[in-house]
Amino acid sequence: MTVCFFTASGNCLDVARRIGGTLLSIPKLMRQETIEIEDDAVGIACPVYAGEMPMMVREFMTKAKIKTEYFFFVYTFGMSCGAAFAHAELAAREAGLTLNYVNAVHMVDNYLPIFDMADQIRTLPEKNVDGQLERLCAEIAAGRQRPAVITAKTKLQMAMFSNRLAKSILKKDTAQHYIVNNACIRCGICVRVCPANNITVTENGVLFSDHCEVCYACLHNCPRNAIHLSREANSVRFRNEHVTLQDIIGANE
Repeated sequence: MTVCFFTASGNCLDVARRIGGTLLSIPKLMRQETIEIEDDAVGIACPVYAGEMPMMVREFMTKAKIKTEYFFFVYTFGMSCGAAFAHAELAAREAGLTLNYVNAVHMVDNYLPIFDMADQIRTLPEKNVDGQLERLCAEIAAGRQRPAVITAKTKLQMAMFSNRLAKSILKKDTAQHYIVNNACIRCGICVRVCPANNITVTENGVLFSDHCEVCYACLHNCPRNAIHLSREANSVRFRNEHVTLQDIIGANE
């Protein structure tokens, strides 16, 4: 089994580890000229962003050549999955794959403009993540079929999310509006955790380019909590308790 993952604050790396098999970082794969993956089962673990998959994961689905008898998609989400299952189904079709199984795990939502991380962390036990993952991993190991169903209502929901929510949130120049305060010591951690190579540290400070994934890896993993949004619920940050900073660096650097 092979699991390709995209992670910023560690949730999807935790999920991929629990599913097991060979784990491949999508940001690292995307730096290769060609991507060819063949296994009896191949899956993707990624977060829900604005009702669908992250931009880089969609690009990965277009670029990768995947050969498998069992293809699965696992999302992590905090508030809602939106039309994410349908997006996975359509992306699989475009890649010439049959999506055999799609599911989602309710975890901490790290979207800082809306969610209070302190509250998200406090209520995490109520979500029973271990129980969710135990069931999900057992289903994947057994090769269960759980395809996405796309209805007329789903198509309408996809159109609404894509035209309003996704376009307003998933912008490649987002990081150019981040605020770096005087707590910054130019340690370069933000550069190393960024999956998109979007950050540079110079003598004059931290510079953000125009290919941001809006994953907030730099904000959540800054050891000095020096990177902020102009509008955020509070300054509390989050990283999955089973994942270290070095793990995030290893996945994205």
